[in-house]
Amino acid sequence: MAEGPQGDAPLVMLECGAFGCAADWAVVQARLAAQGLRSLAYDRAGLGYSDPGPAPRDGRAIAEDLEALLGRLGEHGPLIYVGHSMAGLMARVFVPRNAERVLGVVLVDAVTPEMIQVRRTAAGIHAYRGAMKVVGAWASAGFMRPVSLVIGDLIGLEGEARAEKRRIYGSAAHTRWAAQEVQAWPATSALGREAGGFPADLPVAVVTAGDARTGARLKALQVVPAQRSRRGYVDHVKGANHASLLGKGFADPIVRGVEHVLAQVGR
Repeated sequence: MAEGPQGDAPLVMLECGAFGCAADWAVVQARLAAQGLRSLAYDRAGLGYSDPGPAPRDGRAIAEDLEALLGRLGEHGPLIYVGHSMAGLMARVFVPRNAERVLGVVLVDAVTPEMIQVRRTAAGIHAYRGAMKVVGAWASAGFMRPVSLVIGDLIGLEGEARAEKRRIYGSAAHTRWAAQEVQAWPATSALGREAGGFPADLPVAVVTAGDARTGARLKALQVVPAQRSRRGYVDHVKGANHASLLGKGFADPIVRGVEHVLAQVGR
């Protein structure tokens, strides 16, 4: 799903989180387009309307798929990588592989590869993986359809984007493949750590849900990539939660994160 005017501006590449899809970014894309910026959101292999891809669905497979997609679209120029939630892991795999073209990174309430090594966050990660393994295994029973009517859209989308999000969230195939990505969390984290952190001169914006005191221990881990960047930026968004941060009430801080990167690279 591409939006925004054609031109010389860098492409803003939008990567959804676990169980997400391209529709998650509808509000953000509209706000970026209003600022004259091009963006691309997509459904990863097996998610949404995309065909399945090779297993395992770890960060390397996802990075290779995205590189192939950009190539087929003829998108060979500079880009800004924006990742929500679990896409923070994927950023650490994709960005080093494409360092010559990535101008900066915006991490939106994202996790990092190091979190799985910290006891207090590792426990939550493994509990989530266990729950999603069960959800993925039983997806064919069709229970996700009624569930999607209740929690299919926690972002607060509207119109076709809202309908698409709920259709996809209720899909058994989407659920199975999304669950596989979650099961690959340790492997993707390891790949990200092996690739190393972002270069110190790479602009990194971190946007988190809730004010600085909300989940302070988690935020202390989330902001590390920005703190390690000489051109880092942190914004804690009061009133937002993990999903609504992408919605119409709180999307502007994400756009400001992109604008921070552009300003840092003189675009």
